[in-house]
Amino acid sequence: MASFPQRYAIHYADLNPTVGAEIRKVRPVIVVSQNEMNRYLETVVVCPLTSKLHPEWRSRLQVQCAGQPAEIAVDQIRAISKRRLKRELDRLTAQKARQLRRLITAMYGEQ
Repeated sequence: MASFPQRYAIHYADLNPTVGAEIRKVRPVIVVSQNEMNRYLETVVVCPLTSKLHPEWRSRLQVQCAGQPAEIAVDQIRAISKRRLKRELDRLTAQKARQLRRLITAMYGEQ
C-alpha cells in the first residue's frame, strides 16, 4: 500500500477553518491530484463531497460514497495540506473517475 494519498481515493478531511462560502467541517473529499504530485508535495488537490444533491448543477457529479448518495463539488476544488486528511473511506469507480476528469477539464481547461 502506498504511503501517500492516492488519486481518486475518498478520505475524511477537516476543512476548517474556512472563509465565506467555502465548504466547511469534517467531510469526505476526493483526491484529484496526480499520484506523482501526491507522493512529493505536502499538499493534495481535492474536491469536497456533500450529501446535499443538486442534479441540475453542471458543476457537480453524483456518486455513491460508502453506500450513500453524494455529490462531488467540483466548483469547490482546492489544495489542502495532507495533514488535513483522515482515514480513507472509499474510492471512485473507474467510470466515475473518467466522468470527473471530463468535468474538471470542461470547467477549468482551455476552451
